[in-house]
Order: sequence, then structure tokens, then C-alpha cells
Amino acid sequence: MLKRLILLVVASAFFAFQIAVGNATAVELDVQTRTLPANEAGDTTVLSLEQVQKGKRLFNDTCSKCHAGGRTKTDPNIGLDTNVLAGATPPRDNIAGLVDYMNNPTTYDGEIDISELHPSTKSADIFAEMRNLTEDDLEAIAGHILLQPKIIGRMWGGGKVYN
Repeated sequence: MLKRLILLVVASAFFAFQIAVGNATAVELDVQTRTLPANEAGDTTVLSLEQVQKGKRLFNDTCSKCHAGGRTKTDPNIGLDTNVLAGATPPRDNIAGLVDYMNNPTTYDGEIDISELHPSTKSADIFAEMRNLTEDDLEAIAGHILLQPKIIGRMWGGGKVYN
């Protein structure tokens, strides 16, 4: 009986430690880190910790098959790092630009609609993973994409790091 009690106490302590460590990561993201460009006009928005967690989960569930680590499997020259997103037409280095892209994807130069090739809400009949995403979900995903360079630096999007 005493062994079971000790085992239960140890297991409970371990579980509590896991919860504390898991939540510590989200708490470390201060307001400045979570402040992101909202649109091309230069407005900003601050992601809530819930949006950060939701964006990470949705990105991993929906986008990471082709964009693991912010890289693009089908075209390694166009990753999801901020500089590349800023060079697109229209610029995609803000929440509104990325949400627009997830609704109506176009080529990097903005000339050709690629909704039949890239998952989007416009082509949800082809890409099932896009069917149930709301505008809030898309904003959370966009926030995740823009937050990653602030957290992991140039490694997001496949940028090379030279020491």
C-alpha cells in the first residue's frame, strides 16, 4: 500500500512538472515578441497567447506537410521567412496579406491564381484541410508564420546561418 502511495505522489509530481514546463514556453513570449504587422499600412496587432497556441496547432495540422520549418517543399527558393514574404506581390509579410493568400493564393509575382495548386479556402473542395478554417483560424496561422522568425530566427524558412 505504501509503495502505491509513493508511486502516486511521484507520478503526480511528474505530471505537475510537465504542465508547468509546457506552459512556461507560452509565458516567455512577451507583448513585444507577439506584436506583429497587421497590414501593409503599418498597423500592428498583438497576438494573445491563445492565438499563438492555436496558430501553432493549426499550422502543424494544416500547413506543415509542405511548409515544415517555414520551408516550401515544392519550391525551396520561396520559404516563409519575412524577407521572402515582403518581396511577394502583394507583400505577404503581414497578417492581412497572409490571410488574403490563404483565401486566394497567387504566384509570387501576384499574376496567376494558383488556388487549384495551393490549399486555400477558395479551393476547399479540393483541399479538405481548408474546409473548416474560419477567418480567426487563418489569422492565427498567419500570426504563427510571422512569429517564428522572432522566436527561432533565420532558421525559419530555411535561411542559412553562417557562424
